[in-house]
Amino acid sequence: MNNPFSTTYHDAADSELIRHAREGSKQALEMLLTRHRHYIYNVALKMILSPFDAEDLTQEVLIKIITNLSSFREESSFRTWAYRITFNHFLKMKQHWLEEHITTFEQYGETLEQMPDTALLAAETFELQDFIEDAKIGCMSGMLLCLDREQRLVYILGELFGIDHTLGSQMLDISKDNFRQRLARARHDLYQFMNKKCGLINQANPCRCAKKTKAFIAAGWVDTRRLKFNTDYLQRIYEVAPQKSTDLCELVEVTYADLFRAHPFQEKAHLKPLIEALLSDSTMQDIFDLQ
Repeated sequence: MNNPFSTTYHDAADSELIRHAREGSKQALEMLLTRHRHYIYNVALKMILSPFDAEDLTQEVLIKIITNLSSFREESSFRTWAYRITFNHFLKMKQHWLEEHITTFEQYGETLEQMPDTALLAAETFELQDFIEDAKIGCMSGMLLCLDREQRLVYILGELFGIDHTLGSQMLDISKDNFRQRLARARHDLYQFMNKKCGLINQANPCRCAKKTKAFIAAGWVDTRRLKFNTDYLQRIYEVAPQKSTDLCELVEVTYADLFRAHPFQEKAHLKPLIEALLSDSTMQDIFDLQ
């Protein structure tokens, strides 16, 4: 899988697919969107935390890319153009319901502290291991919501997917210095919170994922009928985005960032039939004014 946030991504393949699509190939356009669909979804998931709402958000973005494709003049690469549309949509979307419930690091920390700890027996730990992992990923993803949207998006791109400041600034249409500054601030704020609160980073902190899992289940944060985060994946983020960003990075921050990069890279099966449904014959004609 080609990582579109990598400096080694093959833009020429996108250009070739667009050329064939302009000639009337629905298959080429489907292949073009397929190259990017999972990345759009995974960034959406980290932006709003809810897997189900991230699916809707991905659909909204794909529709916007498709309906605006006739205006693409190849003055920039397709990925820069497409992800500008994507990220602009993420930044300007209406406030998500989880953004109303998780607002600041202070508020989030207080919420976690109020949730009771329950020590698990060895048998319970084994039985609940998938839910413990879901609790860990969900809790860490919740930390991202404590960042404002721009910092959150920069952190997801720069830290999780290893995008460099040149490509990141192009996709977000901001300066390189602005990208680096926002990334540095997001790193600092997240690390400070985790170092004070999270037992994954600082062993002196009492908070442990296993001890919080039953409370997360009771609160509905973890669904025992359907995993939210620890599912629908073949690879981890660090496997599909092996490079790490080094912009203004300190060694101690790399350690905690690796915890985020170990999260699943989810590959939703529904995205393929969604694209097929969107690319009806009439849609193809409307996009490129095919005769």
